[in-house]
Formats: sequence, C-alpha cells, structure tokens
Amino acid sequence: MAKSVCIVGAGPSGLVAAKTLLHDAPTNSFKVTIFEAQPRIGGLWPASKDDSDGLVHPLMVTNQSKHTVQFSDLAWQDSDPEFPRAWQVGQYLERYLAEYGGADVRLGHKVVKAELQDRGTWKVQTESSRGSETELFDYLLVATGFFGKPTWPENVPQEADVPIIHSSKYRDIKGLLGTSKRRGSKILIVGGQMSGIETAATVATHLSSATHSPGDKIIEEPEKYSIHHVIHRQSWVFPLFTSPKPAASAPPFLPCDLPSYNLSNRPQPLTNSQGHISVDSARVMNSIYQSVLGTNQSDFSAEAKVDGDLVDDQPFVAMSSYYMDFVRSGLIKISRGKLSSISGNVATLSPTNEQISDIAAIVLATGFDPSPSLSFLSQPVLEAISHSPSHPSLPIALAFHGTHLASLPTLGFVGLYRSPYWGVMEMQARFITHLWTNPSLSAELQQVLADDDSIARTLALRADPRTSQFPMGDYAFLMQEFARALDIPIAPPVGDTPLLANGKAMDILTPARYAYPAAAAQQSKKAREELAKSLRATHDTAVAGLSRARFVAGAVFRSLLGEWRLERDLSSRLPSHPSGRFVGTARFLLREGTLDGRPHSHGAKSALGLGLEYLYIEDGTFTARDSPGLSFRATRRYVWRYDEEGDRLSVWFARTDDATRADYLFHEVEFLVPADEEAMAAADGTGAAADAKIVGKEKKRGWLARASHLCIEDLYDVNYEFNFQAVNLREWKLGYSVKGPKKDYTISGVYRR
Repeated sequence: MAKSVCIVGAGPSGLVAAKTLLHDAPTNSFKVTIFEAQPRIGGLWPASKDDSDGLVHPLMVTNQSKHTVQFSDLAWQDSDPEFPRAWQVGQYLERYLAEYGGADVRLGHKVVKAELQDRGTWKVQTESSRGSETELFDYLLVATGFFGKPTWPENVPQEADVPIIHSSKYRDIKGLLGTSKRRGSKILIVGGQMSGIETAATVATHLSSATHSPGDKIIEEPEKYSIHHVIHRQSWVFPLFTSPKPAASAPPFLPCDLPSYNLSNRPQPLTNSQGHISVDSARVMNSIYQSVLGTNQSDFSAEAKVDGDLVDDQPFVAMSSYYMDFVRSGLIKISRGKLSSISGNVATLSPTNEQISDIAAIVLATGFDPSPSLSFLSQPVLEAISHSPSHPSLPIALAFHGTHLASLPTLGFVGLYRSPYWGVMEMQARFITHLWTNPSLSAELQQVLADDDSIARTLALRADPRTSQFPMGDYAFLMQEFARALDIPIAPPVGDTPLLANGKAMDILTPARYAYPAAAAQQSKKAREELAKSLRATHDTAVAGLSRARFVAGAVFRSLLGEWRLERDLSSRLPSHPSGRFVGTARFLLREGTLDGRPHSHGAKSALGLGLEYLYIEDGTFTARDSPGLSFRATRRYVWRYDEEGDRLSVWFARTDDATRADYLFHEVEFLVPADEEAMAAADGTGAAADAKIVGKEKKRGWLARASHLCIEDLYDVNYEFNFQAVNLREWKLGYSVKGPKKDYTISGVYRR
C-alpha cells in the first residue's frame, strides 16, 4: 500500500521532491500531497511578468545560468536566455509539474501545525479559504525554503519621515520615491552582500534610465539623486559572464557558472572548500577571485578594494553586471559601517558615527529570516533539529548535508539551507526517497551515514568567526557526496571543448550529468530526451563561447558603462575636411531600451522586452593639424544597443531633432573569430586592427571586430579592437575609413578609462 507523504511548499524543492517520490521510486510507493500557502506554485519564482506581489521582482535575472538552474530531466528551451528572468523560472517550474505530475497540489493551503504521532506519523493542520482541516500522513517533507520573512533590523523604524522598504518589495524608482514626505537627494541602500549589491545596481539602473531616457521624466529632477550604499565589508563583484581564460589577450566569455563548476580545475576526489575557511584557504580563494576579475577592485573605488588584511579573511562574493561601473561613475557611493539610527532624513553609521543626511528613501537589503518557515513544527521537533533563530545562516542542524535526522526517520528536508543549488535539491530528494523506500540500507550506505559529521559541523560553524559566506556552498563537492552515497555515476561530457590554459578540456558540472539509475527502467522517453538535450546545450554553449566569439558582444556592452577619455586622429585626403586631433570624453549612459528606429529584427518583438541601451555622448575639442589656431568644440551622439537573443551589438544614429532618441541603424558590430583576424589585418588601413601578425609571429591583440555602413554615396568601413583585462575593458580602439564623392578620410580613436 502506498505511503502518504505531506510536502510543505510548492517551490523548486517541493516540486522536485514530489517528482522524485512519484516517478523515481518503485511504482505506487508513495501518495504525495503538496500544501502551498500561495495561490500559485513556484515559491519565490513568479510565472508572469506582471506578478509583483512576491518576494522576487518578476524581471530579476538569475545569478546562475540555466545550465545550473534546472533539474536533470527537464531542459530549458533553446530560445530561453542564458540567464532567465524570474518569471521564466516560474514557467519552467510549471512545465516541470505538468511533465512530472501525480501529486495532489493544494494551493492556498497554509500548514499551521504538524505534530509527530506515537507511531511516527504526522498530524498536519492546514488553513485555507475552506477553513481549518487536519489530515494524517506517514511522512512529512519540509520544503519551505530559506526565505521565511524579510529581516527588518530592530533599530530601524517601520515608518519614518522618509520611505523605508525591504529590498524584496522594491519594484521601481517611482514607487520608492513617490511616498516621500521630504525632498532629499540620497537613496540609502543598507546591506553589502548579494541582495545589497544587486539592489543598489538595480536602483542605479532605474535612476540612470529616468535621467537619460527621452520623453517625459517619470520622477522630478532624477539627475539630483545619488545612491549611498552602506556595507559592512567588501565583496568581490562578478559579472554574469566571466572568462575561463582571464589572462588571454582576447578572453572568451561564458556564463559565470560554467568556468566555476569546471571539474577539470579541481583535484579529484573533491574536498569541501566551504564551511571553515583558514587563512591559507582565504588567501588562495581571494587570489583566484582577483585573477578572474583582473583587479582587486581598486580601479573602481578605494572603498571596494580587497587587499591587505582582507586577503586573509574569508571572501564574500556578489553578482552584478553594472554595480562596479556605477560605483566608478559616482552614482553609487560606498560607505563602510552599519546603520545604527535614523532621525528625520539623517542616518548615522557605526562605529564611525558618519552621518548621511538629505536622505530621500531607504532600502533594506538585510536578507531573510528562515525561522518562520519552520513555525508549524512543534517545539520538541525544533529542539531535535537544533533550531536556532539567532543563527539565520545555519538555523537547523541535520544529518547528511541537510536532509534528515536519524531519530526522526519519517521527517525529511529538501532545499532548506542558504542559497540551495537545484542539482543539490534534486540529490537531497533522491536521498530522502532512497531512505524511505529501503528499510534495510546497504552496508556501504550505513558506513556513509556513520561517517557523516554534518550535524557536528553545522553546530561548530555557528560559533566560528571564519565561517564562509555560504556554509553549504561547494556545489560540486555536495553533488559528489550524494552521488557516492546513492551510487550514481557521473556521465562523461558529450564532447570535448577547446583546451584551456591548463591543457585540459572543460568538464562542466550540471544536474544532467547525474541521471538517477534507480529511475532508468521507468524513465519516459521524453525524460531521456530532455536529459540528452540539456547535456548537449551546455556543451554547445561552452564551444560557442570558447571558439566562436559568442557572448563577447555582451561583455563589451556591459563594460562600456561610464566615462572614457577619448583621443581621436582624423587624416583627410581632401581639403574640405581638415585633418586634426580630437581630445575629450565619451560617456555611455545606461537606460531602458527604447523602441525608436527598431525593426522587429532588433528586439522589438522579444519576449525579454527591449533590454538596456546606452545613450552615447562625446564632447571635446577638435584642433586642426595644419592650422593649430583652428580649434572648436565638437560633440556627437549615438545610441548603443545589445540584443541578448541575437547576441548582437549595434550602433544607431541619434535624431537631429531630439538627440536623446535613436534615428536609424549605423552599423552592427561583427566580432571576428580567430580565423578571420589575419584577413582583416591585411585589409585594414586605419591602425585599429592592422599588424595582427608580425613576421610570421602572432601579436597579442584584443577582440577584433568590424562593420560597414553605406550612407547615401559614402561608405564607412569600421574596425574595432577591444582590449580586456580579464572581464573588464581597459582600453578600446575605433577606427574607420570613409570614402565617397566628397569624402576621403580615416579616423583612429582610442578610449581609455
């Protein structure tokens, strides 16, 4: 007779637990009921662009790619972006439930009490629109997630003279500032870890867009505002795309998790790199992070710099495409300390007593308290799992990597740790399913459980000042340990990638590498196809990034933000266009994408919307070469756009009647794969891409690109060279030749920070 299972929570962990119990265990082993307090499945993840009531903005971009944010037997669609939006994750989960159904999913049912009975069963009480109901289950599986309740510091009032919200409720700049009673100019972001940096960058993007977009302003005088970010300590800030070859002159780019989870970079078998971080380990990790980023971040801001004694401390990381360049631009200003008090529109920080005045609004990026997610458990059960509300990063202590407690064999947990990986959730679900379907464990698994020190380790880390940012953050190690316990072999990569600097091909870990052998006999043809599709997609992505210049356009676009020093030489062969030199600045001003000038082929019909774009403004002085007395101010404007779906960078002329709007396409930038570089060098005459090879020996150059544009009778041949230092542009060159009935000149410009 099938055993009844109550799963609390219909987010990713609850759904994968239900799927595993129903589809990977022997047929008719379990009857599963999922209770979800919300009126939809998905947990944090909304399934609609318009669903703004949850804890996650529906347009938020994941900080791991779709190769990691997935389960083993459901691939993403080829058309889905490398980094899905939150609403797309919600739709993925809806597809997952539709494909692997069978559970009784009860939405709008909040579990308010779960009591352990004498025979190990669970009496579960729920509340819904139908009132209070009680049922008895053989097993209880907790999948409520880590985001129980937004953390609101005790010293911060719920209401004040300025608006104060938690970062989980931030949606747009107008909504934040619209209720302000004061006319301050500073937006205070409190919290320096993942959510703080992401929130500061999001607010900065919205503020920049409000300032530089055409048409009516969505708020009054957006240019007067600045963002003040209060952090306790520095974090390494990684863009979403990094390079597996950061030292290369033309580094290839991949979604950040692919190089991070490249098993060929780590000695086997894996040892846990997280938890307690020794000084030696901290130095190694900080050194690796600096090499990946190509900087200790001092070139962005002294307040963001990681050096000195900080190198001995356990590193903290965050993900953001634009945060560091907004810091460099001055729109985001970093202050070290903790918010100690708010009086009127003045915030005081400790321990320095620094005061930040003229505040317009405050956003608390102070994380979440997981304890409310466990409030339905009885006090004896909470004591058994060592529940500690005062340790929000490690609220409970469970055996074998957060899955169970031997003394409570009918209770299981999936995904209840800080920042759970989808692959680990799936492994936890498999582990619980194995325990509940095999009353007599193998001698090997019994030994694994006997050797497990997860509980003691968790309790020790609570008092350890050198605990890592994510105590269960070694994804590859956790996958290895679950695979060993369950005797799941790792599948080989579906093919080789181009070799990296270590002489090895990439060996990228994804959930699809660990197909569940126990389910093979009953696995559907569709599931096998999905698994193969997922493996192939990861391989193809890696090959495209390593050998076909994919993602370089996006890396260039991201790194353009802010101000550049520009020096440009013009050499004319006709007296009507004097030769000379331009010296000035070029600013790339980020804003929401606009529809101006776009045909459908340039993202006008994209499911992702119009994305982001730059208003490009250059301003400086042109001095004639042969007549130094001839000198005048020169300015020009363009709009630069990146099409994420097509991985295309394009430049558009600005309208003459409204220089903030795009008029028509100037050119698309074509990045050259290595085989094309020699041909380009032979054809180029501007200096931007010449001399790619010197006397048979390759000269190290950055990424080369080209474009062309026919303007009535004038042909513009455009050549670029983008020089990266790891993930960031340090210098780039733009040269073009113009030939027509009345034009014959070349331009060569260099942009430097």
